[in-house]
Amino acid sequence: MTAAVQTGPQGGGVFSPQRRNLTLGVMLSMLLIAFESLAVATVLPTVAEALSGLRLYGWSFSAFFVGFMISTVALGGWADRIGPTRPYLAAMLCFGAGLLVAGLAPSMAVFIAGRAIQGFGGGGVIAVTYLSINRGYPDELRARVLALLSSAWVLPGLVGPSLASALAALLSWRGVFLGLLPLLALAALLSLPALRRIAPVPAEGTDTPVHASRLRAVCLAAAGLVLGLAALGQKTWLPALGLGLAGVALALPALGSLFGPGAYRLRRPLDAGFAVRLGLTFGFFGSEALIPLSLQHLRGLTPWQSGLALTGAALVWSACSITHSRIDERTRGRYRPLITGLGTALIALSLGLTGLLIHAPLPVWTIGLAWALGGAGMGFAFQAHTLVVLRSAPAGQEGQVSGNLQLADMLGSALGAGLAGALVAQLGVGLGSGWSLGLAAGVVALAGLAAPRLRAANTHSD
Repeated sequence: MTAAVQTGPQGGGVFSPQRRNLTLGVMLSMLLIAFESLAVATVLPTVAEALSGLRLYGWSFSAFFVGFMISTVALGGWADRIGPTRPYLAAMLCFGAGLLVAGLAPSMAVFIAGRAIQGFGGGGVIAVTYLSINRGYPDELRARVLALLSSAWVLPGLVGPSLASALAALLSWRGVFLGLLPLLALAALLSLPALRRIAPVPAEGTDTPVHASRLRAVCLAAAGLVLGLAALGQKTWLPALGLGLAGVALALPALGSLFGPGAYRLRRPLDAGFAVRLGLTFGFFGSEALIPLSLQHLRGLTPWQSGLALTGAALVWSACSITHSRIDERTRGRYRPLITGLGTALIALSLGLTGLLIHAPLPVWTIGLAWALGGAGMGFAFQAHTLVVLRSAPAGQEGQVSGNLQLADMLGSALGAGLAGALVAQLGVGLGSGWSLGLAAGVVALAGLAAPRLRAANTHSD
């Protein structure tokens, strides 16, 4: 395994003159994604009510994640071949188009289409961001950069939910989507000059085109995922079984092709990292879609009040990510597998507690504390296992590896949110949220079993 190819001088920190613009660029990109995530999650219950689309609530998230999944493979490979600048610009244009379609949507179906376009743009932004981190920084600085990315959630965490609820109350929920367009333009203007400094790096002995086979595979996987989610929404078992089997038949071979031979056996640290990522995002992001909805429907909170739970978790995530970066620097990454296991345990505990407390006759602030515990787990586990994956990427394939990492991210999120939405549609908000959070806790606990397999990459020296 070879180290990632770096650009520019190796000395200095993340804000040294040769890296300052790149650091600011990736932070602004993450700031945009954070604002979108927290603001939209806060107002989606209002959107579903206004467009009479509660039964399609889960699709508002799953469509975004499916678009994101396809984009990470397509634009990640493109960035490997030609560098990050043009893929990043294309991603930002798609993200803006999706915001526009969602903000002007006359029906829930059109809104979901806008979310899919928006997800395609967001996937490209994140894939380019991770590629830039892998090529623009040595391994000893990557933990700090990832911590800074987590800190980019602080401002959106503090003002995103309250600003979104205020816009929805004073103007309309449409203002939340349309109001993000100026921020998108600003992020693009500030990020593009830094990204131009990162040149394409061919893989060892090969070129790295956007292979048609990978694009076909991710499209087949996305189609299988859509069929599987559609099966969850069926009221009778026969169509559900037919759609489910068709989805599995499409998705499993396609995902095996994308992640490589032996991926399902978790033989390599990369495979274990992807499996952990899928479990974490299934549990945390899939369940995050339910938190504002459950608090508003079951506890009678306003959008602003329910958004405070997301704010607390985002802030705790950032604080724990910064703490981990300091530990990682002092220990030279020695405890990344152990910290990943600890983080997954905290998330599983958080999901179980949240599911109980939403229905318990206890003060509502206890739910916020339980969900913040999940934010702490994500701050540790998400960063620790990501560093292992980035360190294991072969030279010239950073975009493909980061794309696969985000593919696992979005696959888990789409499955988690889709299943949560289906359970809510079938059982109602009360029972549906309880069953969904309990299932998510079990999936995260299983992901923790893969954490020890990260150890082999942890001993690798660049």
